[in-house]
Amino acid sequence: MNLHTKVCLMAVLAAFGLLDAGRAAAQAPAAKRNLTVDDYLAIKDVSNAQISPDGKWIAYAVDTHDLEEDKTITQIWMVLAAGGDAIPLTSKEESSTSPRWSPDGKYLAFLSARGEEAKTQLWLLYTGGGEAQRVTEAAQGVEAFEWAPDGRRVALVMQDPSPEDIEAARRAKTGEKAKKTAQRPWVITRQQFKWDTIGYLENRRKHLYVLDVATRGITQITSGAFDDEEPAWSPDGKFVAFTSNRTPDADGNYNTDIFVVAAGNTDKGKSVMQLTVNSGPETSATWSPDGEWIAYLSQTDAHALDYGTHHLAVSPAGGGAPRVLTAKLDRNFFSPKFSADGRSIYALLEEDGVQPVARVSVSSGEVTRLTPGPVRVSDFSVGREGKIAMSLSQPDLPEEVFRLEGDSVQRLSHVNDAFLTQIRLGKVEYAKAKGKDVEVAGYIFYPPDYVPGKKYPTILRPHGGPTEQTDAEFDFPAQLLAAKGYVVLRPNYRGSTGYGQAFSEAIYADWGNKDYQDLMTYVDYAVARGIADPDRLGVGSWSYGGILTNYCITKTDRFKAAISGASEVLYITNYGHDHYQRDWNIEIGLPWKNRALYEKISPFNAVEKIVTPTLIMGGDIDWNVPIINSEQLYQALKVLGRETELVVYPGEYHEFTRPSHIKDRFERWLAWYAKYLKGEGTGQPAETKAM
Repeated sequence: MNLHTKVCLMAVLAAFGLLDAGRAAAQAPAAKRNLTVDDYLAIKDVSNAQISPDGKWIAYAVDTHDLEEDKTITQIWMVLAAGGDAIPLTSKEESSTSPRWSPDGKYLAFLSARGEEAKTQLWLLYTGGGEAQRVTEAAQGVEAFEWAPDGRRVALVMQDPSPEDIEAARRAKTGEKAKKTAQRPWVITRQQFKWDTIGYLENRRKHLYVLDVATRGITQITSGAFDDEEPAWSPDGKFVAFTSNRTPDADGNYNTDIFVVAAGNTDKGKSVMQLTVNSGPETSATWSPDGEWIAYLSQTDAHALDYGTHHLAVSPAGGGAPRVLTAKLDRNFFSPKFSADGRSIYALLEEDGVQPVARVSVSSGEVTRLTPGPVRVSDFSVGREGKIAMSLSQPDLPEEVFRLEGDSVQRLSHVNDAFLTQIRLGKVEYAKAKGKDVEVAGYIFYPPDYVPGKKYPTILRPHGGPTEQTDAEFDFPAQLLAAKGYVVLRPNYRGSTGYGQAFSEAIYADWGNKDYQDLMTYVDYAVARGIADPDRLGVGSWSYGGILTNYCITKTDRFKAAISGASEVLYITNYGHDHYQRDWNIEIGLPWKNRALYEKISPFNAVEKIVTPTLIMGGDIDWNVPIINSEQLYQALKVLGRETELVVYPGEYHEFTRPSHIKDRFERWLAWYAKYLKGEGTGQPAETKAM
């Protein structure tokens, strides 16, 4: 069914009240229940809200988890910006992502890999009618794209093809069947030679290309031993700004800059202009409507790594001195976009446990928050008339599409309404605890049937990062634990973003010290308020949250159960094995010169102090935090005779993707905490047995 037919059918069905079953179901009374593990599969994730050029429509992506197929499918939907019923634009059979309107609104472009072993390609859906058409046949596939202002060209981000890519493309054209051949060896010459979800890195690089939509011809406009990303067209369509690290030691630093290349370049970008020269990373270029300025994100303190503040800056498009607009506000900005009149820049602002859309004056740097209250906006787009489409979440609402116009915020999608009417969620409180050195803020999740004055088993769940913050968003794991009768603590400890660079940088090369103190401050606060039962405390989380779990159980015996997920424990093991080689070299130092610090901060060296029953888990191909860390922790605890168990998930990277594994992980969390905090069960999920 083409788009024109869908729109007409939508009008007919709406007239008969047959559309938007989710909203209809939401209006029907139903007995409420607590959240369960299986509800993870029922919740749909909304993202990538894209407003059409005329401001009338908003396209967005919806993820649906399919347990039977053991995969997640992304489908593109569309809804009127004025409000109304949503319609699907792509099928449920193959994932379609990254919707983007053409400048004239006649096409919706997206990425999709359709067919067995197919690479991700660019597709176009004509809004006047017809089926989606594939417009690229790149052997290596397309990673990202950006429309040119004239609507006749598209900038593509593609990696150099591998020999396997080229051979597979040749077979696809000839119809020849694949032959079984030995896998060629990886030949490594780069310093940065690994990355999670990719594995070993060879010398294939990401470059920019320009697609002529009418002829399907593709011209490469950048090249070299660099990765070129984030293309942004100038308003006249003559130039493309992009992000790249072109320093001599690119694998040894994070010094990306903004460059500009002619869109009609025929020498593959041998001649480019470097716009920024700061030693820290610059990213996310966006042009002013008159083409005179380029705005971007700038981390002015290169040594601070991710602990440093990402400011909003502007530079003359032809080159010249930059202006940092947000230097007086020590907070991170993301995703800058110019307003239609060029006087302001919209961006996401990370501060104090929330993430609103903000407007920054180009002339004065004045910052205005546009989405007040406890919310987290994950992405947004700006229409020509100033309307903003955004994906927004709240503690009691998974992400949905909203429209922001002036001071008015209107919710447009209702993807999870029918589901939420069945569920009793726990109250979420943003609370601040006074510590010895700093105030520690964070979120407390209460059981749905919480009774004031009663002490509850309580689970401390530090966020990952460490340079992240727990936001005012829907948190399924925390709500699931709350539904099972636990109070859940999610503090923003030192190391977290959203509270200024000094707060974040306080743990630089000193992990497990001030951040651990802040976690205990928050636990003590919950105990003192009579919320947390001091005799039934648990701790557990993922990534740096798992690392903090390891610090907690090596420094105190107050926790009766722990879950260490995708964590590190003996840091020297990671050097040359994970993908953080730049961070190790810069923050901790070279291990043969600074070995004492590696050993000092490694929780493994205090493993004999662990008495807490500890469940350890991770993915077997995680190159972010390799499973070897979990194996070492498990082996040590087993030798010491401690209560422990190791669960390794096949085919999973740092962030799990298979619904069956995510479901299993939740079930194991609940079983472990039930046994050691409530004295219930065996510590094993009902349908599984320990190997």
